[in-house]
Amino acid sequence: MSSIKQFQVTFDCAEPERLARFWCEVLGYAVPPPPAGFATWDDFNRSQAPEERGSWFACTDPSGVGPRLYFQRVPEGKVVKNRVHLDVRVGTGLVGEERLAALEAECARLVPLGAVRVRLLYDGNDACIVMQDIEGNEFCLD
Repeated sequence: MSSIKQFQVTFDCAEPERLARFWCEVLGYAVPPPPAGFATWDDFNRSQAPEERGSWFACTDPSGVGPRLYFQRVPEGKVVKNRVHLDVRVGTGLVGEERLAALEAECARLVPLGAVRVRLLYDGNDACIVMQDIEGNEFCLD
């Protein structure tokens, strides 16, 4: 049996490029170059049929370690809690007040980008901050 070595995480969303650029800022990801033959992503979008323009966008980990993130426009909006979410691991190896401080600092960085703080889960040792991205998708800082 073969083993899968690569995967991408796909987001259904209303505004693919806007959401992709948000996640680039969160994760330090980069927008890849436009498809061959196009100087910019705007040039590529203008070449598409009107209903296809802006229908998808992607971003990648510049180190090549993390998965590609793919964002595709869908007609329906988000109405329920995510069944899958991303954990942005900023407090790895930290405990107690030190961990909490690292999570709070990252939360403070993300809120001006459009993220929303939902709640803090903290038991005096372990901590997690539940957040929402700019389209309401839940993710955790942990």
